[in-house]
Formats: sequence, structure tokens, C-alpha cells
Amino acid sequence: MAQTNLLARWREKKDLAKLDGYKLAGGFRALRKALIMKPADIISEMKKATIRGRGGAGFPAGMKWSFVPPGEGPRYLVINADEGEPGTFKDRALLSEDPFRIIEGAVIAARAVGLTAGYLYVRGEFFEIAQRFEKAIADARKGGYLGKNILGSGFSFDLFVHLGAGAYICGEETALLESLEGKPGRPRLKPPFPAVKGAFARPTVINNVETIAAVPMILEMGGDAFHALGVQGDGGVRLFGLSGHVNRPGLYEFPVGKNLRELIFEDGGGIVGGKALKGVIPGGSSTPILLPGEIDVAMTCDSMRNAGTMLGTGCATVIAEGTCIVQVALRVARFYAHESCGQCTPCREGCAWMAATIERIEKGTAELRELDLLLEMARNIKGRTICPLGEAAAMPIEAFVTKFRDEFEAHIRAGGCPSHVG
Repeated sequence: MAQTNLLARWREKKDLAKLDGYKLAGGFRALRKALIMKPADIISEMKKATIRGRGGAGFPAGMKWSFVPPGEGPRYLVINADEGEPGTFKDRALLSEDPFRIIEGAVIAARAVGLTAGYLYVRGEFFEIAQRFEKAIADARKGGYLGKNILGSGFSFDLFVHLGAGAYICGEETALLESLEGKPGRPRLKPPFPAVKGAFARPTVINNVETIAAVPMILEMGGDAFHALGVQGDGGVRLFGLSGHVNRPGLYEFPVGKNLRELIFEDGGGIVGGKALKGVIPGGSSTPILLPGEIDVAMTCDSMRNAGTMLGTGCATVIAEGTCIVQVALRVARFYAHESCGQCTPCREGCAWMAATIERIEKGTAELRELDLLLEMARNIKGRTICPLGEAAAMPIEAFVTKFRDEFEAHIRAGGCPSHVG
């Protein structure tokens, strides 16, 4: 499967981060098309494209847009640029290298759904990226592509940047909305869903950066053509990340359905030092690890689910033989224990207990029976929290213990990591 540069256009086209450069590359052609289309027809193209959300949940974007009820008054677009999933680094590249594409996609989305204003919710650590994006917004306003009466069409929409505080939980859409409103970033009970009652209690569409960046392409080439690039029910191209013990880490673009083994061993050049592969975390730290015999799998939402994991953000972390899985599990558990907002008891207490238990296992002071207790903790977190952070913490730990139980037992029997003991 050949690599493409439809989203990652900055590899071929220069000056996309400048308004003139973006226009020379065909920028805002899709917007001009959208401004003379019926809003329902724009949503129809999105549905034909079968683009599934690129933020991790994989919900069809066109369907999400169609959930917003008709009506008057303020209605909002929120672009989720929090990108706090460990191992994920695609959205920041789009924001830095092709900001006007995101602006164009936002205006098209607003036109389709009838939105009045939008917010780019940016992770606080991306301060310089946020500053550059604000400059792009100002240039777009000056050029007539944002603000009142866009390109003389009579349609008005404006976009603003909001910096978060760097909390993982604010990647969850309702916690993001709480933070946007100036409250602690804690998830809301649903229903009502954001499409009905979102930002400032008004109808709201929330999409990931990569999803919005694909919108101009979908409208320009047509939903059917975009869909044909991918697989049935999961259309288009998407960005895939590779990190960890791989010879050529980085950001790749392929049609949806790219084979994970091929991505690692052909495009990524295989494992550093010629070592054997021990496992792959396929889509950010919240996705359950795959063993070497499980990676002949298409990188689609459905295929990954059938393999017992998730595509997530599409950014894979490669782990070489010789790596201590218990230490990997401990890092993951500590991260989620730290990032839990504390609102739900199973997550607040369970994540801390999992981290403490794995720490004892890593030190060799735990008992063998605690492995079953650890699995019980993970299973008692899942499905018992307001938001998916509980699952994000529990699922990878459950997979680590289940698939590498011998290694966990060896730590307990040896009184610590066998590679360091004796």
C-alpha cells in the first residue's frame, strides 16, 4: 500500500502555513463550493465519505453532524486539539504545518450545521503552536474567510483559540466543554449529548483536528471518492504515527486499512538493533497491547476491535524484546492514576490501586495472588465510570497482565525485575 500526501501535504507543497501559500495550493476552493451548496448536501457528502472520528472514538463524523437539531440562537463548533494521549503526535503537525486547512474545514462544518462560532481547544503545552494558529486566524479574517459575511455569501462564522491546562481528561469531549466554560475539567453525565446541549448549554459539534482537516478534501473530491480510498464503513486516508523501538519513527499517511505489520517492518524499517518484536501498543497508551502474532491486522476501527484492541489515535508504539513489560505497565498505570479527575470512585481509587499494586510487583514485594486481584481491579473499573478514562486505564493493564503473566510472576518470584536481580 503506497503512502499518500493528501493530509500531509506539507511534504510536497511549500508555505501552507501562510495564507498566500495556502491559496496557491488550492486553498478555500472547497469553502467556495460549500457556500453555494445546501447545508444538507454538505452533510450528505460527509456521510458518503464514511470518515470516522480521528480522535480515538471512531464515531462517523457525518452522522455526528446530523444529530444537531434545527433551531435558532448560538451554536458552536469545538475542535479538540488537546492531544494528550501518550504516543500520539499527529494533530500538532497539522496545526503547525497546515493551519488554514483546519480553518477552512471549520467554516465548512459551520456552514453545514448552521454554527455561529467555533473554538480550537488546544493543549496548554502547545503554546507556540496556539500563537501561530491565532496568527492564521487573524490572516483568514483579514482575507474574508472568517468573520461576518464570509466571501460575500451572507454567512458569518468566527473561530477562537482556547488554551487548556494540559489535563488528559480534557481530551474527553464533555470534560473539554467544562474546561472551555471555565470550570474544572470533569466529564458530564450523558444524555444530554453535546449535539443537543454542549458548550454554554447550546448545540455543539465536537471534532478532532484531523477530522476537520479532512473536510475540505472530502468536499472537493466528493464523499464517494474519499470513501473509496479506504475500506467499507471506514473511508479515506489518515495519519499514522510510529514511535518506540523502530528504525524509522515518525508520521505516515496511508489509506485506512493499512496493515500494522507492514507499517512497522516495511515503512518503519523494523526493530532497532535487529531485535525481535515483543509487542505493539497500536493507538496510544489506552489501547491494549498486541503480541507479534497478532499484528497482521488492518488498521481500521472494526479490525482492531476484532483483534481485541482499538485503533485509537492510529499512533503505534513499538516495543522490542528485552523491554520489561512490568515497567511499561507501571508507567501506564501511574499516568492514568495521575490524570484521573477523581469524580468517579472506581476510577479515582482503582487507578491508584492498580499503580500501587504494579509498583509492588515491579519491586518484587507483591504476592502471586495480587495478579488476580489486579485483573479484578481492572475489570471492576470498566463500565462503572462517567467517561472512558476508566476503560483507558484498565484495558491496557488487563492486556499486559493477561498476555505477559509469566513476566509478572517472574518479578514476584525473583524479588524484583529478573534482569536486575542477582
